[in-house]
Amino acid sequence: MPGKNLYEYAVIRLVPRVEREEFLNVGIILFSKGAKYLNCKYQIDNEKLKLFSCELEVVDFEQNLNAFEKICSGSKAGGPVAQWEIPDRFRWLTAQRSSSIQTSRPHNGFSEDLEKTLERLFQELVL
Repeated sequence: MPGKNLYEYAVIRLVPRVEREEFLNVGIILFSKGAKYLNCKYQIDNEKLKLFSCELEVVDFEQNLNAFEKICSGSKAGGPVAQWEIPDRFRWLTAQRSSSIQTSRPHNGFSEDLEKTLERLFQELVL
């Protein structure tokens, strides 16, 4: 399959109250080892968030999601994890955790254009 990159993606979920196990899909994280690619895209829909019983403010979630971006980009502002190799960063970001920001299990596919795939998944699974 020349020109096609194997990729993995996970849906980023906002979990307003972990004990209730309710979540809102807010983003996508996309990774391709072969293309040395790691990126994420997110958007919090405030109207949808208001439907949940939520003790945290949107700004709290925004800060956590901003950390995801910094880790994906390898920015020094992302802390020590952002300096890891790309596959290790993806695995760390998608590890199961009990917090207000969680991810789905990783899924995979093939893509000729990873940016377009990120946008398509975002449109299909988040918006």
